[in-house]
Amino acid sequence: MDENIINDLNEELENVIEEGHSMLREAELREKFNEIKTEAELLIRKHPISSVAIGAAVGFLIGKIFR
Repeated sequence: MDENIINDLNEELENVIEEGHSMLREAELREKFNEIKTEAELLIRKHPISSVAIGAAVGFLIGKIFR
């Protein structure tokens, strides 16, 4: 009976640890995404005409590929 309790506690602890790891990974990904987003916004503001031209070219190519 004591072994069952210990096994249940170990399983629960493993689940909690895995949940914690998942939450940390999600937070790290969110932070990295925000950094990339901020860098992209700054780059677009610094070079607006080039950004529009690149966006139009990429859109044109994607349109040709999926047509």
